[in-house]
Amino acid sequence: MVRVDYKFLFESMLAHLKQGILVVDTKANVIFYNEPVTQIAGINPQEAIGKNILEIFPDLTPETSTFYYVLRTGKPLVDYIQTYINFKGEKVTTLTSTMPLIKCGKIVGAFELYRELSTVRELSEKIVSLQRELYKKASCEKNHIDCRAVYTFDDIIGKSPAIRELIERAKKVADSPSPILVYGETGTGKELLVQAIHNASLLRRDKPFIAQNCAALPKTLLEGILFGTTAGSFTGARDRPGLFELANGGTLFLDEINSMDIELQAKLLRVLQDGVIRRVGGVRTTVVDVRVIASTNEPPRKAIERKLLREDLYYRLNVISLKIPPLRERKEDIPLLVEHFIKLYNKQLGKNVKGVSPGVMELFMNYRWPGNVRELKSIIENAMNFIEGEIIEVKNLSQNYDYFLNQEEIRPMRYNSNSDLPSLNEAVGNFEKNLILKAICAANGNYAKAARLLKVPRQTLHNKVKKYGLMKKNIIK
Repeated sequence: MVRVDYKFLFESMLAHLKQGILVVDTKANVIFYNEPVTQIAGINPQEAIGKNILEIFPDLTPETSTFYYVLRTGKPLVDYIQTYINFKGEKVTTLTSTMPLIKCGKIVGAFELYRELSTVRELSEKIVSLQRELYKKASCEKNHIDCRAVYTFDDIIGKSPAIRELIERAKKVADSPSPILVYGETGTGKELLVQAIHNASLLRRDKPFIAQNCAALPKTLLEGILFGTTAGSFTGARDRPGLFELANGGTLFLDEINSMDIELQAKLLRVLQDGVIRRVGGVRTTVVDVRVIASTNEPPRKAIERKLLREDLYYRLNVISLKIPPLRERKEDIPLLVEHFIKLYNKQLGKNVKGVSPGVMELFMNYRWPGNVRELKSIIENAMNFIEGEIIEVKNLSQNYDYFLNQEEIRPMRYNSNSDLPSLNEAVGNFEKNLILKAICAANGNYAKAARLLKVPRQTLHNKVKKYGLMKKNIIK
């Protein structure tokens, strides 16, 4: 009987493989590396040993690295297409299979087989796209054809600390199976964030993403849409899968969960606890693997106090809580958003707008934006439909003057006690500031004309503008 020299056999196989092999320990530090034919990773074996995988591939993070995912979950990733920057700074696309190394029931490391796909990247993307379309057609009915998420974290515009922290937190939980509760005012971009989380998930990004606004449908109809219906359960009922079945393996986003009927919330709670659904009028139960992300447009605690959200459902959903800051709390992002929307509508409307005037930007920076990013987008779109020049001036916002001013003017207020009253100087200052802003807008941004409307010298207006911080630059026309 011939004894097999497994070491010799293994080394011979490695010498002729066109695939690279990486082995890491539990901390994702490289302990074995072999790439004899190609230079995909862009590093030689001597340099690779001992380095953390994130040092070799610098644009990866613990949330996007296949090794970190496998080490964290113990689940393999097979035939995963990944594009990243290698050690030499070159962009490569690989087909990888990453497996956990388990000894005595404990993860002791992971290994990855990979091969280059850069030369056939376009073809592979077409195949993946076709697979998604076929999957979508097979799993989504005509009434629910929007079964995919289109936005990623790259589509979230902003550099403010609040937005950066939100994105980092959301990336960390992208692959968690736990429910998420998102709170954000109307227009802050809740669905954009939820889609980005879905697309960042290594396990769910290629599975369905379904969004349902709970405020759009009455209780009886919403229950059938969520859980499905059984033929004969009510007049005209057919056997139809619900959104939970259609979203199996993927993500179900329930927008404005605080608008859902309280009794229906109890049924939703059971699904979250057991992972089992039963169609309306049916007796058979179905196990589903769906990650539920819900959102509210008012503080969850306030919704509980108003009996709009069950407290037990809140605790089940609020395992992971993400709050999207309103635009007024991240005004440093306004210039970036303005630039983004101008580029968007230049393309859509065939315009060549370069930006906004300093006067418009100051008006934007001093506005409270009750409609948040959606409102800003609408105002830019409105101005660009009528503008003929290359710069959006205050006069181009003429149709929005009253709207801006009505939001800023002092309204009658109720006070719980005398201690809530503002000081006389504060009240007079607020009134004076809003009156100046109104005059500037009425004069279409012409500050000499605004001074005449207020019956004050131009220098006086100039001093008041500086005093109240209405303008950052001396732009008195």
